[in-house]
Amino acid sequence: MLQPGRSGYTERIERIRTGGRVLRAVVPLALLLAFGNSCGKKAQPAAAGPVEVTAVTVTPRDVPVFAQYVAQTQSSRQVNIQARVSGFLEQRVYTEGSVVKEGDVLFLMDKKPFQVQVDGSKAALERQKASLETARLNLERTRPLAAQNALSQKDLDDATGQFESSSAAVEQAKSDLATQQLNLSYCTITSPATGVTGAAQQQDGTYISSQNSQLTTVAVLDPIWVNFSISEGEMQRLRDMVDKGVIIAPPHDAYSVAILMPNGEKYPYLGKITFADPSFNPATGTFLLRASVQNPEGLLRPNQHVRARIMGAIRPKAVLIPQRSVQQGARGNFVWVVTGDGKAEVRPVAVSAWHGDDWFVDDGLKPGEQVVVDGGLTLRPEVPVKVIPSTPATPATPARPAAPAKPGTPAAPPAAAKTAG
Repeated sequence: MLQPGRSGYTERIERIRTGGRVLRAVVPLALLLAFGNSCGKKAQPAAAGPVEVTAVTVTPRDVPVFAQYVAQTQSSRQVNIQARVSGFLEQRVYTEGSVVKEGDVLFLMDKKPFQVQVDGSKAALERQKASLETARLNLERTRPLAAQNALSQKDLDDATGQFESSSAAVEQAKSDLATQQLNLSYCTITSPATGVTGAAQQQDGTYISSQNSQLTTVAVLDPIWVNFSISEGEMQRLRDMVDKGVIIAPPHDAYSVAILMPNGEKYPYLGKITFADPSFNPATGTFLLRASVQNPEGLLRPNQHVRARIMGAIRPKAVLIPQRSVQQGARGNFVWVVTGDGKAEVRPVAVSAWHGDDWFVDDGLKPGEQVVVDGGLTLRPEVPVKVIPSTPATPATPARPAAPAKPGTPAAPPAAAKTAG
């Protein structure tokens, strides 16, 4: 190790100082040369070309529209199965929850007490018939004797009265027998309609009386009812749209009703509105409507929540543009329009309802104009644009005429857009 004071140590220190002076002289020179070379070359600006966008042409057309509501199904005929006579429940024949046909046996009650009553009524009828025959023979003997004055008129009247009384007794006995036979038939409880059965409310061996006569229910599935409600405000809004010609109702207001299942699939049968409540519900402020729909396969069950789509109305000469072409600025919704000289122009628009992936435009666009769909986020007023082909979109489903407007795609509007509104 070198120590201070020695010649080697002094020599190294001198070399370090000399190298530092050289480095401080070389670095500024290199920077000067590099800066000079860069200043000698002028930057060439990139050529600005037109912005590529996709666009659609405004084409007014008649568009089918619909209104959609939350609905609930209801059996068109739900029958409470009740016992008509008192007695012991002998057997439940049907399977709970199964579909039964009209006339199928559901329950059997103990028939023995009722069969005894039927036999007693038959015996009473035979006794009355025998009394009637005796009275008839007595009357036939009395009539000729009374004609010969062998018997008094009173004897004839008594014989006649006895015959007529016996005849009435026979009819009464026949009525009693029919009643007992009817009670006996009530021991076999059948379904009055074709439908789906409910759970048995009484078990085998239970004594059935008027207090527990409810046995089960049978709900008719075909046709099935679909109930839905329209608010008072929405009803008035729809009427105003029809009066102003915004939408055209079908002839004779014959709207068709499509049913959407809980999973979103469309039910295969269309229904018709068959009932409208004559008054609004004061508690909810809604108006009840009912549609009747065929249900031969029993896909719909009572009390099921579905959606009812009211179809048949048309929005004439409607203007539709894709939802993604509408942007929202400080003064509301706007779109980019391609002018005749191929430049971008901001255009405020008034939109109302959705139509699948499109907006209904009520004001702001004219037929034949081109509206930018894709590429509008990078546009500025008067910027040249080039319209390129786009992939056709999937056709949209019919629209809802009274759906509330939703904001467009949020985007920062350009400076010119604030003065264009």
